[in-house]
Amino acid sequence: MEQSGYINPQTDLDAIFTALADPTRRAILSRLADGQASVNEIAAPFEISQPAVSRHLKVLERAGLIERDVDQQRRPARLKAENMAAAVNWLADFRAFWEGSFDRLDQVLAQMKHTAAKETNHE
Repeated sequence: MEQSGYINPQTDLDAIFTALADPTRRAILSRLADGQASVNEIAAPFEISQPAVSRHLKVLERAGLIERDVDQQRRPARLKAENMAAAVNWLADFRAFWEGSFDRLDQVLAQMKHTAAKETNHE
């Protein structure tokens, strides 16, 4: 397996997976996929405080998954998906493993079905 997670030393997979582990942060990323938003706009659908949303945004920003601008009094956040690609690439390395496992399982099940059919026909 290629160690794609180690190609870019600037990418911190632990920080990315930590950020993605929280459902609120994943929801924030989904919201930002539709375009930039202020903290208040991001906080609106959640039953958490604006400071709690700000803490989530800091985790996402440290992981390199969002960027924040200063626009007068607003600090709009926007998705920065490039670092998420490192996590996707790391997970993709396991795809061949799982596909191979499923292929072997399909073969076993087909053999069991074939054996059961032969036993049924001989009775």
